[in-house]
Amino acid sequence: MSIPNGGLIVETNEQYYSGAQRFFYDPAVGIVTTFNTDLILGSWNENAAEYNLNNFKLYTSSTGLPGSYNEWQSAFTVTNGNTLVFSGGEPTTGHYVVVQLKALDGGKYDEDDAYGDTVQENLGGYAYTSLDDVINGFMAIYVGEQKLIADVKRTDVIFHAKRGLQEFSYDTLKSIKSQELTIPSSLSVAFPQDYVNYTMISYIDAQGAKHPMKPANNLHTSPGAVPLQDGKGQITTDNFGDQLEGTSITNERWATANMNLLNGNISKSEFAAYEDYLTATPGSGQRYGGSPEMMQNNGWFNMNERDGVISFSSDMSGRLILLEYISDGLAYSNDMRIPKMAEDALYAHIIHAIISTRINQPEYIVQRLKKERYAKMRNAKIRLSNIKLSEIVQVMRGKSKWIK
Repeated sequence: MSIPNGGLIVETNEQYYSGAQRFFYDPAVGIVTTFNTDLILGSWNENAAEYNLNNFKLYTSSTGLPGSYNEWQSAFTVTNGNTLVFSGGEPTTGHYVVVQLKALDGGKYDEDDAYGDTVQENLGGYAYTSLDDVINGFMAIYVGEQKLIADVKRTDVIFHAKRGLQEFSYDTLKSIKSQELTIPSSLSVAFPQDYVNYTMISYIDAQGAKHPMKPANNLHTSPGAVPLQDGKGQITTDNFGDQLEGTSITNERWATANMNLLNGNISKSEFAAYEDYLTATPGSGQRYGGSPEMMQNNGWFNMNERDGVISFSSDMSGRLILLEYISDGLAYSNDMRIPKMAEDALYAHIIHAIISTRINQPEYIVQRLKKERYAKMRNAKIRLSNIKLSEIVQVMRGKSKWIK
């Protein structure tokens, strides 16, 4: 793809914002798109199941006027991710042809809306560079004669680049993902497929505001194993000698627990009904002597590693939650991209990882590269921390408020 005038942006405003590129059809020129996104074609036939795999639609019009476009329904293929090759007849010379990427609002040239998220996935993409570009750039700039790395296998660079992206995703890159979920009656939701660790879980109220939930921690833990026992307390096994497992009584009790007994929000009737429990459990559900970590009403959750689910307290059934979690940046193709402000840090990580794993390397070289890696990672963290002075000033305005 050529870069006009040396610029880095090759998409027009219409391509970027609307996901559409128009052509005045000429058979000698053909249709070659310049999207940052490759075209994906499952099938040109709308009656085929593979048609739903397409990330774009193709329209033609004789006049180019709004409402005059019809979807192209003759055979064609896509080569190199950007070139349309017609094999079942061609558009008429001089007619208008539009390639429309699928968008959340359905596109704008069609009667059968092109719904999808291809356009939205590209928005903001200029702030990132792909992992492939980083690897290609490293091989071109850092490897060769008269350079620190005279020769290295491309597979080694790919390995260290992916490991670097994983490490950066945990505490340097903006790699927090989120899912909006409704808690079912089972009071548990499965871990996301690319889940590594959570950062925050909140329930969403009727106004759309977040209310941070708290981990159960000392209140409740899902058991890692639930072995069946006989009348003497011995662990039972099956015919093959494997331990028999049952359902968790701890989880069953937690699913029906009265949360007011734990957070201190007790009514008179509840105090009377649960007086024996409160007497036997000092500190639970009592204002005086209560534990501050329990005095909250936003709900509780715990990570049930045994079943691969997040379990919630009994008062959260049917509520809308927002799960914010960390991935490792390698789960999906769209994740494997690096913010441009951290690109140099990833180069430093790769070169240090390669040199430090080779024999007969001068230790002073290894230590210098280690220090450079640390310094550039620190710079990347500062750049990506996104601290705004105006936001700090807004928060600090409350510092002078008198508390009476």
